[in-house]
Amino acid sequence: MTRKLASIADSIGRMGQTRIGALLLLLATAAAIVWANVSSGTYHGFWETHMTVGLGDLQLDFTLHALVNDALMAIFFFTVGLEVRREFAIGELTSWSRAVVPVVAAVAGLALPALLFVLIAAPSGHAAAWGVVISTDTAFLVGALALIGPRGSGRLRVFLLALAVVDDIGALSIIALVYTESFSPMPLLVAAVGLVGIYLVRYLKAGRGPIYATLAIIVWLAFLASGVHPTLAGVAIALLVPVYRPDRRDVEHALELARTFRQSPSTEYARAAANSLRESISINERLQTAYAPYVAYVILPLFALANAGVTLSPEILAAAAVSPLTWGIVVGLVAGKLLGIWGSTGILRALKIGEFGPGLTQVRIGGGAALAGIGFTISLFIIDLAIDDPDAQNEARVGVLAASVLALAIGALIFRISDARHPEVETGQTLVRDVDPKRDHVYGPADAPYTIVEYGDFQCGFCLKASGSIQEVMDELGGSLRYVWRHAPLTQQHPNAVAGAEASEAAAKQGKFFEFERGLFADQDNQLPSDIVRLAAKLGLDVPRFERDLTAPEVASRVRDDMLDAEAMGITSVPTFFVNGRRHTGPYDAQSLIRALQTDAAAPATAGGH
Repeated sequence: MTRKLASIADSIGRMGQTRIGALLLLLATAAAIVWANVSSGTYHGFWETHMTVGLGDLQLDFTLHALVNDALMAIFFFTVGLEVRREFAIGELTSWSRAVVPVVAAVAGLALPALLFVLIAAPSGHAAAWGVVISTDTAFLVGALALIGPRGSGRLRVFLLALAVVDDIGALSIIALVYTESFSPMPLLVAAVGLVGIYLVRYLKAGRGPIYATLAIIVWLAFLASGVHPTLAGVAIALLVPVYRPDRRDVEHALELARTFRQSPSTEYARAAANSLRESISINERLQTAYAPYVAYVILPLFALANAGVTLSPEILAAAAVSPLTWGIVVGLVAGKLLGIWGSTGILRALKIGEFGPGLTQVRIGGGAALAGIGFTISLFIIDLAIDDPDAQNEARVGVLAASVLALAIGALIFRISDARHPEVETGQTLVRDVDPKRDHVYGPADAPYTIVEYGDFQCGFCLKASGSIQEVMDELGGSLRYVWRHAPLTQQHPNAVAGAEASEAAAKQGKFFEFERGLFADQDNQLPSDIVRLAAKLGLDVPRFERDLTAPEVASRVRDDMLDAEAMGITSVPTFFVNGRRHTGPYDAQSLIRALQTDAAAPATAGGH
């Protein structure tokens, strides 16, 4: 039997948007360097080509370079603002205990690089360009993590994304406050009126898209006229775009319209169903989904092509090798980011401040902190704002490129050391998070000598079968067993699994987790939003409170934490059992589980909570 070779398109498709975006950014950077060195005149001449856009006496004159940096990058910063808004509204930064670690790490990762740069680059006369070393390139960071990151790096990815959000806030604030050369307040009044209008658009029932677009252009032009860098208009607009978790009633309404269209296909019903489905998702998330491919595949590669064209002649390289400016950037990005992020998290861990979560070890944080030294996009962006001398700009760009390569190499080395110290087989065999009665859903005495932890999915037929085995084990062992349920919904196989898991957490806030669990297992084929609410009413829950809790960030975070733990342990199928803290392999009928418990009885403390 011959094996069919995958096409190039299939191979690229499997890479995912993050990796493809990072690869395109890398290729555009290489193309810019080659172009600038093969034909410096055509490279600079092309990007200095003027474009005039206008109507009558109203004319805007841009070079192609300015068009990329001032207009297209406003869209990039808009997507950054959307992510900032989302993280603070429903994401990782909603809870102070969860946010304190990435926030402190990001602040330290902003301050220490700037300090090192000023100390080293002061003799060059360009100490004011310290903004070059403050920010991490999120696109390269996430792409590099996907390419060279450690196994089971989900929690590290969440930490680095939260850190990058705070890092972006710092960088954008510095661009606005430090690198605004001239300032005219009157246009900002126009911008303020436009921003108020953008906020109020959410209350319109229809036609919001064209109004958002029109007001966004007005705000961008007002920022341009004010002297504040126009890319910041993108951030200001994004922060006013509403974000929320899908509401049950909206989802149910969309499903009803879809059923109506199925029964009576018509253009009217199709449009109504499509609009209802779209409206059930927040504008913030719809815009992120819509713009992300353009940013990853077009805008950032174009930015790299327009800004990374450093001339690498022997003279320039020799000047860069002894330039305090170049070394200030290299040390600031590579050492400053690594020491600032890694050191601050180490102090927080020692002081037991904030949540780290299983798998987020200091070694892995060190690898992520090293990758944070890839300051490519915003570093090149600020070079253009902070440094006027072309030779100094070249030296600075050499420093950014060298720092990015070094940061990538150091990060890869740290991750290889981490994986060597904690092999995948060893990590997957031990429960990574100890049982905590304050956090976990525990059935049975807290001091029971035997513990079973199950990672499962309420829509999984095998988990339903396993629930019967667990009941038999409980009947036989009685008060000697402590049973713990944790979530590992298989999202690709079971589309409603995450919703069921979150609903069980909402029920747990009213003390009815295991009752809700049994209800979900009893009717695995009917777990739509209306079915879930009906089950809550049947169990006597406060339904309005239950519905509010369904959209609470802490409910989603609780499920996501279990899923990240499962990823860290390499759990790819359910049910997966941990017997007294060790992974159970083989049958999971009652007698097999009892034998495993009794065989491991000599060391029950490994189950956690000891």
